[in-house]
Amino acid sequence: MNNLTQRARMQPVLGVGTGIAAFASAAIVFLILIFLLVFAWPAIRFNGSGILTGVIWNIGNQYGSSTVTHNGVTAQAGASFGGLVFVFGTIATSALAMVIAVPLSFLVAVALVYRVPRKLQPLANTLVELMAGVPSVVYGLWGIVVLVPWVGNQLGPFAQAHLSWVPLVRGETGSGNGLLAAGIILALMVLPIMVATLRDVILAQPPTIFEASMALGSTTWQAVTRAVFPSVRKGFLAAVLVALGRALGETMAVLMVCGAAINQFPSNIFQAVNTIAAVIVSQLDSALTDASGMAQRSLAELALVLFLITLVVNVVARLTLRGADRSAQ
Repeated sequence: MNNLTQRARMQPVLGVGTGIAAFASAAIVFLILIFLLVFAWPAIRFNGSGILTGVIWNIGNQYGSSTVTHNGVTAQAGASFGGLVFVFGTIATSALAMVIAVPLSFLVAVALVYRVPRKLQPLANTLVELMAGVPSVVYGLWGIVVLVPWVGNQLGPFAQAHLSWVPLVRGETGSGNGLLAAGIILALMVLPIMVATLRDVILAQPPTIFEASMALGSTTWQAVTRAVFPSVRKGFLAAVLVALGRALGETMAVLMVCGAAINQFPSNIFQAVNTIAAVIVSQLDSALTDASGMAQRSLAELALVLFLITLVVNVVARLTLRGADRSAQ
C-alpha cells in the first residue's frame, strides 16, 4: 500500500520533470536558431542571395582602411562571401556517403537479424554500435594515414586506367584528399546509425512475415527483399534520413580528408572539395582578423543554412519513423 502511495505521489513529479526536459530541448534548439539569425542578420543584408549563388569567398583587404557599404552594412573592400561551393560540397559528400552506406547498411542489418547465430547477435550488435562511439578525429586520422594514400596511389590510378570513360572519374586524381575520401569517411561514420535503425525496424515487424515466406520455399534474400522490405520501407527511408542528418553536419573527419577547396568546384570525385561545417572551422582564424566582423557573421550565415538543412532532414526522418512505428502496430 505504501509503495502504491509513493508511486502515486511521484507520478505528478515525473510528469512535470519530463515536460520540463522536453520543453528545454525544444527551447535550446529555438534559442540556437534565434542566435544564429540575429548574429548573421548583417551578413544576410550584405550578401543577399550571394551566399547561396556566389562562388568566391574572400574576406577582403585586411591591410587597408577602405571599406564598402551595401544595404547599410559595412565590410572590407573586396569582400565577397559566396557559399555555393560549400553548399555543393556538403550535399555531394553526404550524397556519396549515402550511396556507399545505404546498401552496405541494409546488408549488415539483414545479416544481424537473420543470418548471425542467436548466441552471437549481442556481440555482433555491440561491435557495430561501438563504431558510433569512435571520435570523428580518429576516423579522420585513419583517413589521412590509410585512406587518402590508398585513394591517391592505388584507387585513383586504377580508375584512370580502366574507368576514364566515366565523367565523374575522368581527370586528375590528385593526392587522394577530396570528395571520394570524404564520402567514404562519412559512410563509415553513419553506418552504425543506419544499421541500428534498420535492425530495430526489421525486428519490430512480426517474424511470421519472414517465416511464412521461407515456408513457401523462398531463399533468405527473396524473403527479405519481397516480403520483409515492403513492410519496412518507411523505416528504411527514415534510417537513411537520420544518417543523412548526421553526415551533413560532420566536421573534423571531413576537414582532415576533403582537401579544403576554396572558390572552386571539383572536376571529379578525386578532386578537393569543402563543406559548410569544414569551412566554418578552417576559415574561423582568418575571419577573426576581419575588423568589420563581416567574415564572422558570414560564417554564421553559413551555419544558419546548415542548421536549417539539418533540422528539416531530421524532422522529416522523425515523422517518417513515427509513421513506420504506427504501421507496424
